[in-house]
Amino acid sequence: MNFSQKIKQQEFWTNVLKVAIPFFLIVTLFSLFFNSWEAIFAGDWAVVSEINFAAGKWKIFWGTKVVVCFLYGIYVTNKNMK
Repeated sequence: MNFSQKIKQQEFWTNVLKVAIPFFLIVTLFSLFFNSWEAIFAGDWAVVSEINFAAGKWKIFWGTKVVVCFLYGIYVTNKNMK
């Protein structure tokens, strides 16, 4: 079955979400720890917010993760679905 046939099935999109959501959570946590490790363990949430979300940074922070995780979910689902 080719890709265009697979995307017409509801099972395909269910499996995409099953892959993309956990991957999104893992990528988000990893990114937060990587960008602001010291502030997280110090409990300084204002610094975490400033580093990752202030001044429009939230658009890039969340936007790239949503797009990458969605594309990864499509790739993995397409690869594993017969």
